[in-house]
Amino acid sequence: MEKPIHKNICNENLFASFFDKHFKDLYNFLYYKFGERLSPEDKAQEAFLKVWQNCHRITPDKAKSFLYTTANNLMINQVNHEKVKLRYAETPQKQHTNESPEYVLEEKQYLDKIEKAIENLTEAQRVAFLLNRVEGKRFKEIAAILDISVKAVEKRIYGALKKLRKDIEGL
Repeated sequence: MEKPIHKNICNENLFASFFDKHFKDLYNFLYYKFGERLSPEDKAQEAFLKVWQNCHRITPDKAKSFLYTTANNLMINQVNHEKVKLRYAETPQKQHTNESPEYVLEEKQYLDKIEKAIENLTEAQRVAFLLNRVEGKRFKEIAAILDISVKAVEKRIYGALKKLRKDIEGL
């Protein structure tokens, strides 16, 4: 029975030849099993790093088995991590606020009042007002969109503001 030359693969030349011999095959194994999305090249390199870190415990005849098992486990861990991320992304997150329940209720009532007041505007006033206040358009742009004069836009927005102040009075 022949005695192995090396007890482990900590020899740099031995490890370099081991890397050159097995990297492409390991990459292909990971790529075909898990696809490109999980970075098989990175996981293959990480597996070789683990082999190097544990080289004093790995004999040359067990190195390939250790390498493939480690790489496979790294990929499985990554798959499980991705599943957790997806599950977390799918569950709706409850919004927590530091505001008191009274404040939240008042804010909701205020927003409802504003929406009703905007609904009560004439269509011409509502369109001009929302183009200006929500979309940030200038009077000249609104006039071009609605095919009216700038003065007409000013009058509509002024009328909308006057009516909104009256309807929302007391807030």
